[in-house]
Amino acid sequence: MSFFTGFAVYFIIWWVTLFLVLPYGVRSQAEADNVIPGTDPGAPVNAHLPMKLLVNTVLAGIVYGIWFYVSHVLGYGFGDIPQLM
Repeated sequence: MSFFTGFAVYFIIWWVTLFLVLPYGVRSQAEADNVIPGTDPGAPVNAHLPMKLLVNTVLAGIVYGIWFYVSHVLGYGFGDIPQLM
């Protein structure tokens, strides 16, 4: 596997896990009783994006490591899924 293929797989895993990490810890303005006039009450008070990006990067690295171990060390691929079922 080339560097670019590995990076592409990591990027796809990173992007998918981002949608898993984003909703955690978000409080809306309505929940915090701090609605700023002219904004949506469902808008987040503080999204904590830098911390979420760091957590997402680590989580994607763990998932990528598992994928790499299963595909390269154990030798399983997508074609082996029907045989495992």
